[in-house]
Amino acid sequence: MKKIPLLTLVLFVTSLLQAQSVKIPAFTGYAVPAETDEQYLFSEKKGLSNWTDSRQTIHWFFKVQQTGELELSFHTKAINTGSDIIVAVAGKKFPLKLVSSAAFKKIKIGKVAITDTGFYQITLSCQKKIGKLIANIQSIELEGKPTEGMHFNPVARRNAASVHLKYPTEDTAKIIGFYNELMVPEGNDPLYSYYMACGFKRGYFGMQVNSLTERRIIFSVWDAGNEAIDPKKVPDSNKVKLLGKGDGVITNEFGNEGTGGHSHFVYPWKAGEKYQFLVTALTDSAKSSTIYSGYFFMPETGRWKLIASFSAPKDGNYLQNLYSFSENFWGVNGQLERKVYIGNQWIQKANGRWEEILTGKFSYDATGRSGHRIDYGAGVEGKQFYLSHGGFKPSNISYGNTIFRQASGIRPQVDLNKNHDSLAQALLDDGIIKMAVKNKQIDTTGSVSDIYYHIVQQGTGKNIKVTDTVTVYYKGSLLSNGNIFDQTKEKPATFPLNRLIKGWQLAVPKINVGGKITIYIPSGQAYGIRTRSKDIPVNSVLVFDIEVLEAR
Repeated sequence: MKKIPLLTLVLFVTSLLQAQSVKIPAFTGYAVPAETDEQYLFSEKKGLSNWTDSRQTIHWFFKVQQTGELELSFHTKAINTGSDIIVAVAGKKFPLKLVSSAAFKKIKIGKVAITDTGFYQITLSCQKKIGKLIANIQSIELEGKPTEGMHFNPVARRNAASVHLKYPTEDTAKIIGFYNELMVPEGNDPLYSYYMACGFKRGYFGMQVNSLTERRIIFSVWDAGNEAIDPKKVPDSNKVKLLGKGDGVITNEFGNEGTGGHSHFVYPWKAGEKYQFLVTALTDSAKSSTIYSGYFFMPETGRWKLIASFSAPKDGNYLQNLYSFSENFWGVNGQLERKVYIGNQWIQKANGRWEEILTGKFSYDATGRSGHRIDYGAGVEGKQFYLSHGGFKPSNISYGNTIFRQASGIRPQVDLNKNHDSLAQALLDDGIIKMAVKNKQIDTTGSVSDIYYHIVQQGTGKNIKVTDTVTVYYKGSLLSNGNIFDQTKEKPATFPLNRLIKGWQLAVPKINVGGKITIYIPSGQAYGIRTRSKDIPVNSVLVFDIEVLEAR
């Protein structure tokens, strides 16, 4: 029998021993209730420190592939003497008193039997606090066969991995609308969660849990260029521009994840209820820009609400790279499970046709790709997709997997003429027009149904009826800046009057054929929150100068 060299044997035994021992950094733990901004319980330098609240419990998580006996130890220092600690793992509890030490000390806790594979957690609770601090812990050492192939998060980032569904579409598809629905099950909406319904190449749109008292609907669009941090460094030629927003919507710039225009509406959305989202794109290839608008359906009024409309420079494209995601954007409670149902996705083509999306491709962020977190999932329930992450539960899907759902056949019912903010916007528009009159910017003869008009010339021809087809010269401009968005040139235009916007139908019959009139039309009697033209921003008050040549 050939003898094994002593050095080789020593190295083999050392390697074996090392393979059966791991250290979980204490800074990867979670406190319940979660730590506040001022508490700073966890840090890479100190591990678990500043634990002063005996009502908090501390938790670490790991996953095993091997069964067997597992021995636990703490590496600690500077512990206040006397506090009574309970360490719980795998159904077994260990009472412990930690003593002060200027140097790091390994304190053995005990052994437990690991009888099954899967996720486990270590829980610390304080039975009796003595002194200011309960415990300072640098790491948790685990020894034994279950450490072979053991998984735990080794880094300070404690967020659950963000998870995504990408919806494959043809590169040449001229998509002008993307509709989606979200429903978060009860109990799956912890703090610091963002459930994103309508993602596209230039932005994203969804709902967020910001605090115990505030929830938001968020719509953002990225600037052009490569600036990732500071919006002040972005030249005006690359910046998105806000064209309009809904009542009560807050808008500003954002940075640190690219830069762009941000908008949010504080809204108390609820777990267990379905919410509808719509993003539209109006392209201008000549100017290489696209207007992106985000609309949220308000279930309490049964109407759509404009969140915001942004013009994105250096674009000119239709909606591309459609996707949804679920994100844990702050890691203090990254151990909690988040789940969202994402259903009934539809796209609208430039020809007006709606098509249902039935395919989703799963992926996750850098936290998932690095393998630091492996608790995520995705699939189909009923006729809708779902995404989940956190909770330290086994994964049921791999990166890049494609999943399919059944067709619902329920096409979106989108009527943007029914605006949730119509009353508030009407009051705003009326104030704008009256202020222009007061400042003698415009002149009016009278008004009808909130539409103001000035009769320049009454005309001597026949009376005009709303059922007539009229031949006219006209010029359309914006009251806000005087920009002309449409006008006749050498030849007049002919329209059935009852097919035009409400402002024309109500004001043009105030004159006769041969007459001239100027009409000031509030947005609600014009195009409202619809992005019908690149030159007419949402919620615009319009001015029309009209001369009627014929009515029949």
